[in-house]
Amino acid sequence: MKKLEDYVTSIPDFPEPGIIFRDVTSILQDPEGLHLAIADLCAMVKGLDYDVVVGPESRGFIFGMPVAYIEHKSFIPVRKKGKLPRETITETYDLEYGSAEIEMHKDAIRPGDKVVIIDDLIATGGTTEAIIRLVERLGGQVVKICFIMELAGLNGRDKLAGYEVESAIVYEGK
Repeated sequence: MKKLEDYVTSIPDFPEPGIIFRDVTSILQDPEGLHLAIADLCAMVKGLDYDVVVGPESRGFIFGMPVAYIEHKSFIPVRKKGKLPRETITETYDLEYGSAEIEMHKDAIRPGDKVVIIDDLIATGGTTEAIIRLVERLGGQVVKICFIMELAGLNGRDKLAGYEVESAIVYEGK
């Protein structure tokens, strides 16, 4: 039986020499890979006391929504600025060159909600750190953060210190 990492396509020297790009879409393209990914995420939250799954655009939607459905939890999307139709709150986070903004509906999280954040990848941790700030500004409590893949060499966990973080696959490099 194959392991989840067997479904990840690694592309050397992309987007620049010395980088190995870990392509999550190859997991999605294979029914067994997709099944394993969702099963791994569900196992990460099994027995956990939580109310809401939060996932960022777009791969957090892909992986978070099935977990919310299976676990009978609500799903809250986090989107790029300007994409949500109702009143929102916004957080800015740093990119390699510049910054970006994400938003969540202002009424998405109720005070006291216990939140699980699900995304495909943790690299530097900036996006997830901004999501945590959104959740906490609305009175929610992040109880766990789950990823399909982690690029440990980029030290993203440092930005998430104090939170429970779990990744299905950990790559030691960048």
